[in-house]
Amino acid sequence: MSISLSSLILLPIWINMAQIQQGGPDEKEKTTALKDLLSRIDLDELMKKDEPPLDFPDTLEGFEYAFNEKGQLRHIKTGEPFVFNYREDLHRWNQKRYEALGEIITKYVYELLEKDCNLKKISIPVDATESEPKSFIYMSEDALTNPQKLMVLIHGSGVVRAGQWARRLIINEDLDSGTQIPFIKRAVDEGYGVIVLNPNENYIEVEKPKIHVQSSSDSSDEPAEKRERKDKVSKETKKRRDFYEKYRNPQREKEMMQLYIRENGSPEEHAIYVWDHFIAKSAAENVFFVAHSYGGLAFVELMIQREADVKNKVTAVALTDSVHNVWHQEAGKTIREWMRENCCNWVSSSEPLDTSVESMLPDCPRVSAGTDRHELTSWKSFPSIFKFFTEASEAKTSSLKPAVTRRSHRIKHEEL
Repeated sequence: MSISLSSLILLPIWINMAQIQQGGPDEKEKTTALKDLLSRIDLDELMKKDEPPLDFPDTLEGFEYAFNEKGQLRHIKTGEPFVFNYREDLHRWNQKRYEALGEIITKYVYELLEKDCNLKKISIPVDATESEPKSFIYMSEDALTNPQKLMVLIHGSGVVRAGQWARRLIINEDLDSGTQIPFIKRAVDEGYGVIVLNPNENYIEVEKPKIHVQSSSDSSDEPAEKRERKDKVSKETKKRRDFYEKYRNPQREKEMMQLYIRENGSPEEHAIYVWDHFIAKSAAENVFFVAHSYGGLAFVELMIQREADVKNKVTAVALTDSVHNVWHQEAGKTIREWMRENCCNWVSSSEPLDTSVESMLPDCPRVSAGTDRHELTSWKSFPSIFKFFTEASEAKTSSLKPAVTRRSHRIKHEEL
């Protein structure tokens, strides 16, 4: 196994420090000297020499990968699956390479949503100015006009964006298991309008402006010696504070800052915003939600904020390994009762698909997704979710005519 240059240089010093620290108080002086030596070593420069540049391709072709006819990511020349450990013993560099590929995958899925699923990209906030930060969602042409059915898809937290369930599955398994595309296509085939939320697109990153802070020595009446000591302590504090960031990304040249998107600064805010400006205004008589992981928490928060509207418009909710918690989120009794009747949570479990799973919380029923892998729960429960929605829709239709049914039975009984 190869050892990095920085490790080779620092290892003897770390060993010496450990040995000295095991000694008595008389060894304190030696420890101080070694710490001083470490402070003089420019670890930033060592890591730069030890690590290749963080310069990666910006296309799948540049990475020499492509999706085959089965939707699997394969190397163009070898046909092999994606290899994470491209460079041995350079985990951070390999992780950065993986993240760079992930950004390309995100754009690729966006293209599929528009070209293969015929969805429209809708910018939000709807009244955004030209200069303010913006996000977007995807909708089918009939999302707001379909009089019968509307399906709303919400992914979980992390790096995933609109149209994805799990980046890991897209890269290591296939597009069917890792994206929402099978849900979208079947929904369209069965007459649903579709809205795809984008709850993790909460801000844009811009370069942080450089601020020149006036030195304390310029505006203080303190003695020169005291000012020098304070400046030295301040510089050392900053050096220690910056150390982790230097290790995490030593080749980063620009400092970035986040500009949050108005009314969409969190998954919960995003869900409420899309409800208010799109879902609530849709013509659909029956609205159905599919929410994975943190998306389930976002839905529960939406229900807390818009309880009456949600109850009036939503027919059924399919959760997949949702991380919501009705106690922590302080969902009221009426919400919990509604969830028991109209929601189902397909959770990670080794039990067969749709097997009932005991729940510690007094909300919706829990059944097995047929897999113990969290990220696979949406894909594995795919057929059961559509069956659940069909049954919920039929139950709602039949419940609208109970009086007629009872009256017809009474007439037949009287005739007899």
